[in-house]
Amino acid sequence: MSRDFGSNFDQIPPHGRWRHFDIGRPRVEPLLSQWQSQSLADSKEASKRLIDLFVVSVLLDAGAGKDWGYTEDGGARFTRSEGLAVASIHMFEAGLFSSDKNQPHRVDAAALSKISVDSIAKHMQVSESNPLVGLEGRTSLLKNLSNALLDNPKFFGEVGRPGNMLGFLESASKSSSDGKTRQVPLAALWQILIEGLSRVWPATRTKLAGIALGDVWPCEALKESAKEESDDLVPFHKLTQWMTYSVVEAIKQTMKWEIVGMEDMTGLPEYRNGGLFMDLGVLSLKPDALPTDPQSGLPKAASDHPAIVEWRAMTVILLDRVADSIRTKAGLSPAQLNLAQVLESATWKGGREIAKTKRPETGGPPLELESDGTVF
Repeated sequence: MSRDFGSNFDQIPPHGRWRHFDIGRPRVEPLLSQWQSQSLADSKEASKRLIDLFVVSVLLDAGAGKDWGYTEDGGARFTRSEGLAVASIHMFEAGLFSSDKNQPHRVDAAALSKISVDSIAKHMQVSESNPLVGLEGRTSLLKNLSNALLDNPKFFGEVGRPGNMLGFLESASKSSSDGKTRQVPLAALWQILIEGLSRVWPATRTKLAGIALGDVWPCEALKESAKEESDDLVPFHKLTQWMTYSVVEAIKQTMKWEIVGMEDMTGLPEYRNGGLFMDLGVLSLKPDALPTDPQSGLPKAASDHPAIVEWRAMTVILLDRVADSIRTKAGLSPAQLNLAQVLESATWKGGREIAKTKRPETGGPPLELESDGTVF
């Protein structure tokens, strides 16, 4: 943090998809400027378009694997999250997610329903020499998104457009005390993403009362003390929270609304944040807890393995502790240095950098994660 921002912690941007879109050069601002210069979108329509883009891009953002990359015209190649972001914004600009030929820069249910593995593979430049982990899983998420959008017109309108959630959020908002802006409760956005997008997640996931819960997993360490049916379940909702952080920034930048309740968010239990704690020795696996991948020599497991659930749960706890420690050392309050800024400038970035140092050939995490493209 000090290396990149000195003492100017107020200049740290929030952790969000926007950073990934702008790897190497700005890509979001030029879109906004294009819409404005061509009178294609007022601030509300611009906000809807960014929400469209951010929602679909986040759903494509599970770990890409160490061998995949996306090459832009001009030859610049991007990998992992940034590569997926750059690929998705080009897909958005090309109108892949819109059924309206006169308005390519949007996302709607009709277009998503026609998405195929082949079309995603083509636009993601997937080949035998450029394999993408979880290609089928990502495609399924987008097709499931189509159904979820149509099932929830109160959030997404009759056409099933993610950006239409802006109307629901506005109806849940109130005027600020000075009357200069709208205050939107985070709970309203969370309701949209948890309730409205529940059909997105695989039906095989952990269920409660017959409902697939998404990124929620039973924890073996809690089973012995569990008294109620759900007491051993640990909710992570990593992609949903990543979407929340990203959509919040889009709304704040375009609508200038205030989102109230961001302190209820947790850090993201993914392999950069969690990998940081393993690589620094804060967390370690018990001997023989996981099998070893013969190719990489690293421990390997699927997302439902008890060790992975415990690792992710501890990551959430430790992220709060790290944020508190940094604030104490810097003499700042949570309002002056929020968790999203800590994720962006310290833990996520630190996790990536130490991974590159320890595993320079891949820059991957200290674990081999069996991913279907819907969790990591």
